[in-house]
Amino acid sequence: MNLLIKSATIIDPNSPFNQKITDVLIEKGIITQTGPDIEADAEVFDGEGKFIAPGFFDLNCNIGEPGLETKEDLYTGTRAAAAGGFTGIALMPNTNPPVHSKSEIEYLLNRSAKNLVDVFPLGAISHKREGKDLAEMYDMYLSGAKAFSDGNRPVQDAGLMERALLYAQGFDALVFSYPEDTAIAGKAKVNEGEISTLLGMKGIPSLAEELMIARDLYLAEYTGSKIHFSTISTTRSVELIREAKRKGMEVTCDVAIHHLVLTDEVLKGFDSLYKVKPPLRTQDDVDALLRGVMDGTIDAIVSQHTPHEVEFKDVEFEVAEFGMIGLQTAFSLALKAGLDINTIVQKLAIGPREILNIDIPVVAEGQPANLVVLDADAEWEYNKKNNRSKSYNSPFIGQNLKGKALLTFNNNHLYK
Repeated sequence: MNLLIKSATIIDPNSPFNQKITDVLIEKGIITQTGPDIEADAEVFDGEGKFIAPGFFDLNCNIGEPGLETKEDLYTGTRAAAAGGFTGIALMPNTNPPVHSKSEIEYLLNRSAKNLVDVFPLGAISHKREGKDLAEMYDMYLSGAKAFSDGNRPVQDAGLMERALLYAQGFDALVFSYPEDTAIAGKAKVNEGEISTLLGMKGIPSLAEELMIARDLYLAEYTGSKIHFSTISTTRSVELIREAKRKGMEVTCDVAIHHLVLTDEVLKGFDSLYKVKPPLRTQDDVDALLRGVMDGTIDAIVSQHTPHEVEFKDVEFEVAEFGMIGLQTAFSLALKAGLDINTIVQKLAIGPREILNIDIPVVAEGQPANLVVLDADAEWEYNKKNNRSKSYNSPFIGQNLKGKALLTFNNNHLYK
């Protein structure tokens, strides 16, 4: 298809038109012309006052397929992603069966072929995500896995994590660490602090996360490996990773967008829609995370999109599942957190792809069109009618938000 975007400001540090207002002509999926006053036989989209950026990429997305399609399938998950401006997603292996062999990797890649949204399944570190034996990491890598993670299950066995880091070195793959020491976190549901005491609930101490980050940093340093930390959430976590980067270690990390805008204060009403893991922390932690985003300690922002059927969330807080959906609200929440458009593009579009070492889209002539048109001033209500996910477990449904992806284009497919 042919598309002409008129008078939009390009936000792309790799583009020769970065920060400039221009027209962009897309023909058969390729950017064929950029410049002022372009005329062409194409569908016209008025981009005045809007931004064009490389399509977003989510490093932490949960889709139920295979096995848990009642939560989310590839069709609904990629539609929610496209609606939020994402043209690429990394799928966590939290499925049934887990993504722990080349069969699941190949299944997901074949099922998502020719989609607007590029799908990158992450392979499990351990067989069945049980934390006992290494999974078939090299086979999965050959089949298309770009990195490895046990998803929302931390690798408790230090020896297993050491072996995973060493083994992945052989084919230059990246290992994700979900940092939580379960012996310290226990079965608690919220952050340990004043709010947990007020609610009369056991808390998860920040130490549970920080201890695991310290352990895995030591392991990465000892083995000479690169490592990525998923969804960090505390002040000390930021400090540990900042110091590791100063030492020259190959370490990266990301933060979930809801940890940049929400604190555990919202839990006073026992609303299970705010029950996430890592748990919502304090305002001091939020401030430290934002500083980490701005100074480059935190390399990417993720949605941590985690869909659940209503029966898993519309229950007592204590028994509700962890997680919220977040693909369609990520851009709005990034603006709400006070981030500027350049930082948002870096952390949602460029940084995630740098971490996975995959091609970064560029808004320039001759390049494949992989982009999103953003309106930072658009005010809209997020509701069940315009929610594209199969699930509805978001506390932001029914709220008015500011900032929206108006158009998403990739693989010669358009979503608007």
